[in-house]
Amino acid sequence: MAKDKGTETPEGAEAPKKSKKKLIIILLAVLLLGGGGAGSYFMFFKKSEPEAVTYEPGAVVTLDAITVNLADGHFLKISIALQASAEAHEEPNGSKALDLVISQFSNKAVAELSTNEAREEQKKELVEKVKKAYEEEVYDVYFTEFVMQ
Repeated sequence: MAKDKGTETPEGAEAPKKSKKKLIIILLAVLLLGGGGAGSYFMFFKKSEPEAVTYEPGAVVTLDAITVNLADGHFLKISIALQASAEAHEEPNGSKALDLVISQFSNKAVAELSTNEAREEQKKELVEKVKKAYEEEVYDVYFTEFVMQ
């Protein structure tokens, strides 16, 4: 019986060493796979924020005021200025912008343009259309006159 007790102790001592090695190997594998998964997520799946486009200001071109028909017999007298970028080859011709202003504001109700928020929303839409029409050579529009009657 003494042999059994003596042989059990060395075997029992060896068993915890093997399980510790297995545990360490499993933990390292999990960490490696988890790190690889997190890295691939951030690299491929997480949407990056679009880079902000900055423009170097160029000439400001002030256009003559125009009158636009609103709904219900009302009128809008509006004058705008175009902020060109420094990369613009020449001062922008205002005819495209004026055409966009007419199409943007024609037949709008006075109530749609009465609040600051509504005007800012209309201006935001106009700026996007102007940028597209002038192929990014104009990057902002300023209202220099905005009178409803």
